[in-house]
Amino acid sequence: MRERPIPVVVLAGFLGAGKTTLLNHVLSSAGGRRIGVLVNDFGSINVDALLVSGVAGDTVTLENGCMCCTTDADGLGDAIDALSAPSAGLDAILIEASGIAEPSALIRLVLAACGATASYGGLVYVLDSVELMRTIADFPSVRDHIAIADLVVCNKSDLVDASTLRAVRGVVAEANPTAPAVVVSDAAVDPSMLFDDAPERAADRGARQLALDELLAEESAESDHGAHLHAAFESTSIQTPRAVDPRRLARFLERPPAGTYRIKGQVFVDLPVHRGHAYVVHAVGGIVRVTTQPWMGSTPATSLVVIGAGLDLAAADDALEEIVGPETAVDDEYGILHITRYIVGDRD
Repeated sequence: MRERPIPVVVLAGFLGAGKTTLLNHVLSSAGGRRIGVLVNDFGSINVDALLVSGVAGDTVTLENGCMCCTTDADGLGDAIDALSAPSAGLDAILIEASGIAEPSALIRLVLAACGATASYGGLVYVLDSVELMRTIADFPSVRDHIAIADLVVCNKSDLVDASTLRAVRGVVAEANPTAPAVVVSDAAVDPSMLFDDAPERAADRGARQLALDELLAEESAESDHGAHLHAAFESTSIQTPRAVDPRRLARFLERPPAGTYRIKGQVFVDLPVHRGHAYVVHAVGGIVRVTTQPWMGSTPATSLVVIGAGLDLAAADDALEEIVGPETAVDDEYGILHITRYIVGDRD
């Protein structure tokens, strides 16, 4: 049984920016993760090159447990429910937003569709560094799309000169000064920035079909740019037996340091009725999700990780230290309400 909800990450970007390339790169670099993919049509992934283990309705089940689904807005909730069910055995869900005009509308749909088994994993917006200026001139709404992104991927950086790249980064910083932005070629974003490390699974050494990630990895290995990951990211963490101040923790999760993509971990709240269980927190782009679980014999402690790009690590460390500072108000019985309001349950 999965202990935590799996992330649902939305990939968006203007036509030709490279979101399908990013999707295929993430799949080829999955590192053992089992990923569900929601697309508008199967043509965006080279399913024809795959040997699939089953087809049911609009779902293709791949040999390694991954799934590809076609869906529309009306079917999104059902698709997320199916892919995030523990029986599906997946670790993450990626939605390629091709054919959906407004990323903000898709985000609202995903937030409404996520129940106890899935959580919103952020909007990754891919832009074409070569065409961005012309695209914005013709379609000004692209600035609005950048503004709501949780991670901006400046793709095709190898095809522009330094001055153009500075201009691209300037547009991104003006539209969205707090989101992390990574500069890449071939849409090579490290999957570890999007979701957790792959769980350990028993190796399958028998004769079998190649899985989707293995097929894509073979194709990458044969290309010139292979599996090289161009997009670096930073992370910092805190591990301490100290309790958190819930009010400060809520502010930190809602307004994290600039460059933060996501925050995850568990915290210790030192109040009488809360000491028996940990608060497990996840935050992406200021959207917070909290679940609880018993300490199960382990010593209560606080453990949080901050992941992003362009992070001021010293500022992030200071912010983490602030939530467990020596002046923490552990007797503030109403402060916990700032965290418990984010506790999620099953959808009706």
